[in-house]
Amino acid sequence: MSERLLVILAGINMFIAVGAGAFGAHGLKQILDADMLAIWQTAVIYQMVHALGMFAVALLIPKFGPAILGWAGSAMFIGIVIFSGSLYVLALSGVRFLGAITPIGGLAFLAGWLLVAWAAYKAQ
Repeated sequence: MSERLLVILAGINMFIAVGAGAFGAHGLKQILDADMLAIWQTAVIYQMVHALGMFAVALLIPKFGPAILGWAGSAMFIGIVIFSGSLYVLALSGVRFLGAITPIGGLAFLAGWLLVAWAAYKAQ
């Protein structure tokens, strides 16, 4: 994934995360119970943190190279879609089996961060 695409996707994800956080705090507070609202907020936090991670990866590409870091940014984006996406749907729908795919997104986050460390280690 290129620096430009990472920044675009990171910016879009930050926009969505801020909007989802505000929506959860104001629009869903009266609709969801405390457990589902906590799930919603977890999705927002992880989306926001990993969108910032994607910005960081884009900034690191000139220093450590695009090969490994492109994969790191892709893994973070996939993690956002699967992890946060499944939690958003779970909170809104109450369909519990969606929680079974959430850890796949978590593994994508872990892979992304490991790839960041690997890229820095491999750089001379």
